Amino acid sequence: MARYTSSSCRLCRRENLKLFLKGDRCYGDKCAFERRAYPPGQHGQRRGGKFSDYRLQLREKQKVKRIYGVLEKQFRLYYYKAEKRKGITGTNLLMLLECRLDNILYRIGFASSRKQARQLARHSHFFVNNRKVNIPSYQVKVGDVIQVREGSHKVPSILEAMETVIRRGIPNWIEVEKEDFKGTLKAYPNREDMTMPIQEQLIIELYSK
Repeated sequence: MARYTSSSCRLCRRENLKLFLKGDRCYGDKCAFERRAYPPGQHGQRRGGKFSDYRLQLREKQKVKRIYGVLEKQFRLYYYKAEKRKGITGTNLLMLLECRLDNILYRIGFASSRKQARQLARHSHFFVNNRKVNIPSYQVKVGDVIQVREGSHKVPSILEAMETVIRRGIPNWIEVEKEDFKGTLKAYPNREDMTMPIQEQLIIELYSK
């Protein structure tokens, strides 16, 4: 499977938004976006002007894909699923992305970034409802209990993430039992619970053409 392997900080600079792709580093002085808040490339500082509607829609889609670490084919499938569900398609799309296992692990604080959460999930460090799940895209449902496998309680990256999660906070739709290395999805997030500056309507307009 194709996967972006270059600098994550270039993605933040391209989208002109801090996407928090590198965990705790994004909160410190070493954050490249803080030092160079302009698009990457030779002419990055001179870019500007009026953008077309298509470009705005495309950039919004690319931004959301990069936030959640999803490739184009997978993202399009999420859109089709969201479109078939009852309710607002844009909100449904974001909810499907938020309920991915890798994102829930990141929200709980078992990983410092979604990329790290995907890696830890693939290495079978977590159980969902007492069953091993190693698929990062697994859809977590309300009432599901996610916990760190007993043999992984001393993994340094997990312990460090649990200590630093206070910087970004834990959403109120997730309940965490830190002492038991456990978290529960209490409810599906509402649109106001998803605080990243996303204009999902632009994505819907792009795919509706």
